[in-house]
Amino acid sequence: MNRASVLLLALVLSGCASNLRVSPVPTATHPTLPSPSAGRTQPAPSLATPTPAAATPSTSPDPLSSPGPSATVPALFDPHAIRIDLNPFAQGLESPVFATGTGDGSGRLFAVEQPGRIRIIGTDGTVASTPFLDISDRTISGGERGLLGLALHPDFATNGRLFVDYTRSPDGATVISEFQANGDAADPASEQVLLTIAQPFANHNGGMLAFDSTGMLVMGMGDGGSGGDPHGNGQNREALLGKLLRIDVNGRKPYGLPTDNPFQHAANTQPAIWDLGMRNPWRFSFDRQTGDLFVGDVGQDSWEEIDAELAGTGGLNYGWNLMEARHCFQGSCNASGLTPPVAEYSHQDGCSVTGGYVYRGSTFPLLVGGYLFSDYCSGTFWAFPAVVALAKGAAVPVTVGSAGFSVSSFGQDDAGELYVVDLNGRILKVVAIPVS
Repeated sequence: MNRASVLLLALVLSGCASNLRVSPVPTATHPTLPSPSAGRTQPAPSLATPTPAAATPSTSPDPLSSPGPSATVPALFDPHAIRIDLNPFAQGLESPVFATGTGDGSGRLFAVEQPGRIRIIGTDGTVASTPFLDISDRTISGGERGLLGLALHPDFATNGRLFVDYTRSPDGATVISEFQANGDAADPASEQVLLTIAQPFANHNGGMLAFDSTGMLVMGMGDGGSGGDPHGNGQNREALLGKLLRIDVNGRKPYGLPTDNPFQHAANTQPAIWDLGMRNPWRFSFDRQTGDLFVGDVGQDSWEEIDAELAGTGGLNYGWNLMEARHCFQGSCNASGLTPPVAEYSHQDGCSVTGGYVYRGSTFPLLVGGYLFSDYCSGTFWAFPAVVALAKGAAVPVTVGSAGFSVSSFGQDDAGELYVVDLNGRILKVVAIPVS
């Protein structure tokens, strides 16, 4: 059975989801993440994009015609059947903002600390005293700045290549760099800068980067900051801000442009753009089974959103700053040609979305196929069936728990198990408990 059939069947099975409603939760406040940072306007960023390389073509099949992972339609994830709890795992970190598996199947984690360090966490939760990588000497940190993202090359276990996103000291520009690791240490002197993107304000730096199922590196860029996108970067195809960018790091140095990027040959458009119309895609992820993309894009004054697209789609415009989630941002607007989010929630329920993951681990079968996400201010956990969101273009999130603290990020280990990152120094394991 191909993926188109699976999605259509899921659409039929998901009628029960239409009656789901988000349960309101108390709204917390946060001093920096949801609110615009004041700052002096600087010139809009510019970047000379490297000449397109003879990039390795994407060899991934059409996601709607390729055979699925199984000829049997899996049971549809039911968010009403579980509640999310957390088990303590690691502590003593300094402002952690991300966690991921170490790429070697050992069960260990890399934890990204905002001041500019990456730490190794053992299977028992012990934090190694010596950082795996320390670039705090070149990182400006605080508020929405710092070392913000980490992606391991798909062949990291053999080639030791890793990629980071950080805000550079002293000017706060976003830098995407590659480093080389050898065993349990990455060499700070091995840095090769791939991209440098000027930031006109201190907020909305994005920071997430991850490899898609074709081995291309995808990076999330905020709109440049302040409030309301004053430079219009979200809709400006000549700007790299307010976008998802996609490059090939497997051939030409410092990088090449994938031949299947949707705007590769478009006039007056940066060819590295994959999607546009983003405000601040703080965290996004690829479903490790299907390659589908889910993005938590932080809203402005009223609405938070989750965007989603089938693997290999690209070229979508998610609307900012014409739209805030499914709503016109200022007065009336023309939404033609824009892609609405698959889920949204109002600022009665939070104020800064923290995108999560589709669960594909083996420990909690009832959670398989569910997309789990949270909010930095409220700490609420929501979930919905990923397949329903993609089949219908919409899914109503269901409240499945609360962290009781500000969730700065989710993490996923090599086995597909999920973690929650607490900016106050902890990493906790996600536990799905059946609801009778």
